[in-house]
Amino acid sequence: MIAGGGGFRVPLVYRALCAGPFAGLVDELVLFDVDGSRLAAIEAVLRDMPADRGSAPAVVVSTDLVQALTGTDMVFAAIRPGGTAGRIADEQVPLRLGLLGQETTGAGGISYALRSIPHMLQLAEAMRRHCPDAWLINFTNPAGMVTEALVPVLGRKVMGICDSAGGLVQRAARAAGAPLKEGTLDGVGYYGLNHLGWLYRLAPRGTDLLPALLSDHAALETMEEGRLFGQHTLLQLGCLPNEYLYYYYQTSQATEAIGQQRETRGASIHDQQQSLYPSLLKAPHPYKVWDAARRSREEGYLAEARTHGEQRDESDLAGGGYERVALSVMRALSGGGTAQLILNVPNSPVLHASSTAEVAVPGLPADAVVEVPCEVTPDGASPLPQDRPDGQFLTLMQHVKEVERLTIRAVVAGEREAAVQAFAAHPLVGSAPLGRQLLEGYEAAFPGLSQLWA
Repeated sequence: MIAGGGGFRVPLVYRALCAGPFAGLVDELVLFDVDGSRLAAIEAVLRDMPADRGSAPAVVVSTDLVQALTGTDMVFAAIRPGGTAGRIADEQVPLRLGLLGQETTGAGGISYALRSIPHMLQLAEAMRRHCPDAWLINFTNPAGMVTEALVPVLGRKVMGICDSAGGLVQRAARAAGAPLKEGTLDGVGYYGLNHLGWLYRLAPRGTDLLPALLSDHAALETMEEGRLFGQHTLLQLGCLPNEYLYYYYQTSQATEAIGQQRETRGASIHDQQQSLYPSLLKAPHPYKVWDAARRSREEGYLAEARTHGEQRDESDLAGGGYERVALSVMRALSGGGTAQLILNVPNSPVLHASSTAEVAVPGLPADAVVEVPCEVTPDGASPLPQDRPDGQFLTLMQHVKEVERLTIRAVVAGEREAAVQAFAAHPLVGSAPLGRQLLEGYEAAFPGLSQLWA
């Protein structure tokens, strides 16, 4: 079952289930959404999609959560409370204060979490009642923070996914001349939180290829992160950062670039979807209309970081990122073979047979959700032990983790002051008065937030 079944990216999941390595993985796909019109539009896209109907799963749409969950083995969650209009506010409230306005990073990410966590907790509780043996694969953003909020309810039955870390590893391996087989991470060292991580080792055959890659300007220019951060910065860091660290390492540049755009990324997507969904119900070939919109949306991803007309790689525009991660997890959980994937899971315990480590990322709490390579089997996802992060990396991770925990506490305990502290403590804010102004701005934009502290 997909919670958020009327979402724009749902056809990517269905397309992957109809052909290739995931064909036959699912017999029935239930799309659940609170918006029936969006469900109808996405259903039209799926009906029109070129596919081998012999391997395509049956599709059921529902606006009834209990009905959708009953009989479900796997739940895939990608919801956006407040819709794309909410994303506009997430971005604009901090921008008006001269701060970074981005969907999952900084103040916008905290706002998004304050709206997402309550709905995801309701979903988790409903799963406990109506499909207690089902796994929850979470893509609802901010993925790591939301997943951590759900662990007390679902335990190891929940894990968070994101394609940005895995995409970085694959791009780096190709640039180093040693592409990795999908589902394997041999010799890969990666640690972090969601949208805040670093590839620090790339040794698929025992020898670390990362130092040579960082010294090869031409090779770095072939990958998104090499162009984004530049060789000088990467050599200083001694590793490859997740693309979202651009907002930390180039905060002023990113904030200025976003401010100079005709409209924010959220406003652009909102305008696109406002016209797209009605057109999908009228178009003779809705799949073609959707796919053209998808490609246009991919071209605009992280546009503020490409200020000199740079284009995204064709492989990134083709689609096929996060749904492959989700379905790889599902296949491994279903007994389709062990897979190694970068996931968001609790830092402990490390269940890997060859490990005596107590946590995957030394320096972070055992119950903190981290983003690390994992081994996925029918028993769940086991985080693989990583090196202790260097000082600057660990300090930033600890800082942001504390912000995440304050945000979760604000929702679960109904503590408004914890929300103020979360905004104030974020390294991209760093001011108590700004923290209070941010929360007040978001409360004005989202009147329902005040119900959390009622």
